[in-house]
Amino acid sequence: MNKYIFLLPVSLLNLLAFSPVFAVEENSPKNSNQSQKNTLDIPNLSENFIPVTRAELLTQQPKTNDNEKETEAEGNTTITDDADIFLEAIGEKDSLPESTPTYVIEKEEIQKQGASSVAEILKRLPGFAINDVGYGADIHTGTYYRGASINQSVFLINGRPINNNISTYHGNTDLNSIPVESIERVELYSGAASSLYGSSAFGGIVNIITKQGDGKPRFTGTVEFGSLSLNNQQVSYGGSTDAVKYNFSFERYFVDNRYPVPVGAANRDSQGFLFNADTATSTYFGSIAVDINPKNSLNLDIKTLSSRRGLIYFGFPLQKDRLDHDGLNIGLAWKTQLDDKRNSILTTTIGYNQDYFSTYGPTVFQGTEYYRTAILDTKQFSARVDHEWKFNQDNRLRWGIDLKNTDLNGDVFSTSPNRANNNEREDRSVVNTALFAVNTWNISDKFLVDLGVRQTFDGQFGNYLNPSVGIRYEISPTIAIRGSWIGAQRNPGLDQLYVYDTVHGWEPNPDLKPETGSAWTAGVDINLSSNLQGQFTYFGSSLDNRLGIINGRWENIGLVDTNGLEAALQLEINRTWSTFVNYTYTDAEIKTGTETGLQLGLIPYSLLQTGIAYENAGWQANLYLTYNSGSRRSLYNKPGDKNTDFSPSFVNLDFSGRIPVSKNVGLMLHLENLLGEQYERVNRIYSPGFTFRLGLTANI
Repeated sequence: MNKYIFLLPVSLLNLLAFSPVFAVEENSPKNSNQSQKNTLDIPNLSENFIPVTRAELLTQQPKTNDNEKETEAEGNTTITDDADIFLEAIGEKDSLPESTPTYVIEKEEIQKQGASSVAEILKRLPGFAINDVGYGADIHTGTYYRGASINQSVFLINGRPINNNISTYHGNTDLNSIPVESIERVELYSGAASSLYGSSAFGGIVNIITKQGDGKPRFTGTVEFGSLSLNNQQVSYGGSTDAVKYNFSFERYFVDNRYPVPVGAANRDSQGFLFNADTATSTYFGSIAVDINPKNSLNLDIKTLSSRRGLIYFGFPLQKDRLDHDGLNIGLAWKTQLDDKRNSILTTTIGYNQDYFSTYGPTVFQGTEYYRTAILDTKQFSARVDHEWKFNQDNRLRWGIDLKNTDLNGDVFSTSPNRANNNEREDRSVVNTALFAVNTWNISDKFLVDLGVRQTFDGQFGNYLNPSVGIRYEISPTIAIRGSWIGAQRNPGLDQLYVYDTVHGWEPNPDLKPETGSAWTAGVDINLSSNLQGQFTYFGSSLDNRLGIINGRWENIGLVDTNGLEAALQLEINRTWSTFVNYTYTDAEIKTGTETGLQLGLIPYSLLQTGIAYENAGWQANLYLTYNSGSRRSLYNKPGDKNTDFSPSFVNLDFSGRIPVSKNVGLMLHLENLLGEQYERVNRIYSPGFTFRLGLTANI
């Protein structure tokens, strides 16, 4: 079946390639620029804005009427509905490499989806395979983009990193740690943007942009209840007074995740229910932005997280360990315009990020129950100076320096005789400095080249250089081709190097080597009309010295080659109806070691997502369908299981809707897994079947 699913986007591509192009009003040079401006996703390269692939290409968000655009006057800020990237306080757009489009999901689309976490926001983007989301989710199961794990991608909040140098089951980046109510939009980069934000971006870069108050103070909030004792409250209050903008958000979330699961399921108790899967989180977010004068602005944001949950590890008969996670993230950014024509902008950012993980629980040795605990306390200070410099209309340079100092304190203790020898305290630090530069050169109105480089000076693994290159060529006003290549390196986490994992019994290895390799893309963007758009991307990567567990110890297990295809189609039927199709095929093949020739665990070959949406006068209805081909099981110790076993394929159907109660109040309804199938999402972790969420949202 996988082979037939793989043929779907190829057939669509052939269809599009031989279909007539009718988005151009006239084929004369006189009108080509104007018709190009009317196509949302393939802007003319001579125009000085970033080619953004908006969320409507990937989801059901209706496109914006061209009449709603604002025009640019010299010396004023350009804000159009086609250009999704804005800057915090002085209104400038971020300068990103243009050879690879930026996927953007706006707050309106987030609200339509009813997303309760960043993972749920990302899961409908092509290229993403996300298993740790929704009811019964487990923190182990991972997030993958183009075959790369969450640790092989870079996550940012307002342009600064939120990844710490830890890499095990704690999750590294907790995608539930940011209140959805505080998010303005989520941006996904790849290609040459890796030179700007990190050498570890084999997959992509996710930048979470938070809300800023604007205008009259406003309160927004959502109260939601649902299956399995789900209880979720989100509130946000923001506005502006003169030169000050502010926004404050809070979210509280709880679900007990106790439901019957089949025989053989992970963490199934004696009563046949999923055990120790409850989750409770509380998050706070606040930001204040000050326009000091027309050329200078300051922005301060603070986020705190408190998370308490049980662990569902599929390698144990009945996992009883708990995970407490507390986090603090603070960022201060100063942005200044160095000239009078917005050609030189300097941004200086200082950040502090702390993640405190505590795992604890019982263990049984020779029939006696003992107790174990482990603490990882990571503190990271970062600073960044970033200069955007436009030499002329056809040449822009973005360059700067990144500084990071990471401290890890590890404290491992067990009363079990077979683990007591590993009791230890570790105090480790690493300093990482990087110089980066990306030059965007418009060789002509139709041909663009991005050249990037990142030189890293690392306190553990020495100095290394990672280049990048991207190209984009506009064949016609409705068709553009693009490609990118990056060199990348991801260093082992401090815990993998030095701290014993008492939950799983995994030993660290101070002799680990960095994962090294490259990633590449080639794609085409097509606008068949103002209502029908498509995007197709071939992606690949080659990753050597991949990290994994061999005989209970972290090791470099060898080479993994990944190849795949993303396809996205969006059709606006009329002003109230729209539909989309996203498809991703990922072949992540292990090339060396005992599992040579096998697909990487937890990554499905095929993932198909489609939906149809209705929106009119405050009424909304969204129907989403997902097909997952199943993924290879990993680290499950059930007798009879083989390392070649795959979880079965499944189809999931979700519905979300909004009914306007009044001008400012709406009733939200989410019906998940309408087919009621209790499928295996990954590694013997099963969905609960049909569930619902019901809530009220208000905007005052």
